[in-house]
Amino acid sequence: MSSASEILVDFQDDLVADDAPSNALDHLKLSPMEDRQWPADNLASIGKSETDIKQLGQGSHLAWDDPYYDIARHQIVEVAGDDNFGRKVIVFNACRMPPHHQLDHQKLLMYLKHTLDQYVESDYTLIYFHHGLTGENKPSLSWLRDAYREFDRKYKKNIKALVIVHPTMFIRTLLILFKPLISFKFGRKISYINYLSELDELVKCEQLVIPSRVREYDDKIRQNLKPSAQVLKSPPRSPPTPYQQFGVALSVLKLRSADPEGIPVVMRDTIEFLRTQGLEMEGIFRRSANVTLVKTVQEKYNSGEEVNFGEMEDVHLAAVILKTFLRELPEPLLTYQLYNDIINFQNVDKDAQVVTIQNLLAMLPQENYASLKYLILFLAEVSAQSEINKMNNSNLAVVFGPNLLWGQDAAMTLSAIGPINNFTRSLLDNQQEVFSA
Repeated sequence: MSSASEILVDFQDDLVADDAPSNALDHLKLSPMEDRQWPADNLASIGKSETDIKQLGQGSHLAWDDPYYDIARHQIVEVAGDDNFGRKVIVFNACRMPPHHQLDHQKLLMYLKHTLDQYVESDYTLIYFHHGLTGENKPSLSWLRDAYREFDRKYKKNIKALVIVHPTMFIRTLLILFKPLISFKFGRKISYINYLSELDELVKCEQLVIPSRVREYDDKIRQNLKPSAQVLKSPPRSPPTPYQQFGVALSVLKLRSADPEGIPVVMRDTIEFLRTQGLEMEGIFRRSANVTLVKTVQEKYNSGEEVNFGEMEDVHLAAVILKTFLRELPEPLLTYQLYNDIINFQNVDKDAQVVTIQNLLAMLPQENYASLKYLILFLAEVSAQSEINKMNNSNLAVVFGPNLLWGQDAAMTLSAIGPINNFTRSLLDNQQEVFSA
């Protein structure tokens, strides 16, 4: 597609009197792709890279007889933990959509809503990887229109950002044509990202399972840039500064701390403030905070300055800082060592769960165990006020699970998040027995 005017001509030629936009997308000439290999009905012959075959072969987080299994198995929609500002991240991969005759688009819409339903009560970010949408797998324009209308205020209220990665002239023009349907407030939440490296401002790329075709495309377009305009990769992480708190191992923080239990100062400050000011705050841990304030507080901690949340009087800021601290640990609080056992915990008989949890936590380093216990006992206080704050154990598990554990490659998928949240829920449900010893 060489220009926006050409796209508009295509639309004008194809409009019909009764329902102007209904078939227009079917005739759009989308940007051609060199590699048009689409998932076949049989996953064994997916026709993609070995990486994608492995990812899709590990497959759906749903059982084969689940109504949405045939949609979920393509991994078009994923959940990837939290972004840099404490918001849940939902990912939509266009390149994983099979040809339109192999995909029930209405069912895809219902599955997307089904996934979002678990998170829309919290602030969330939607990332759309556009590369890979072509004439073979694109939905109709009428479907896109109906899909937007299907997402009522429930879904639009708490979405804080809709990020379109690798936008083409097609997607930009499409949004212009949809402008009459899109509210001004929602339109302000839409942003474009041209290169994957730009995503780091929003979310750590390593926690996203980005399809290999998208990564290859990103490498290709960066290589075509002039040397002076090349997008630089993030520099390697430098050693922690003497006062740094975020991104520092708990063992290092313990050596620096005067706290007798070795609880990191960020955890101690935020939890003590939230214990006195936040237990009755509806939706505590579900809201994001001012981006500038989050960065300012992090900088204060990392420079050794004292932070007084009482002066700021912002419950949601303290909640985001707590989640951010946990998420930025070099190794998760529950450690990589326990990852496989926790993923498989859902297979443990209910009567044996308390003992199993105790045995797993006994393997944690002392500083990890102390910090986890301190956090979980506090979350039990939050849950005790759930009639007021609406944060029961299930809701808290959804919020904190991905911040307590992730895989060594840092990538998050729905198939991993479910078991992690399940373990977190069991830990919260049984916290008295687990920590009684």
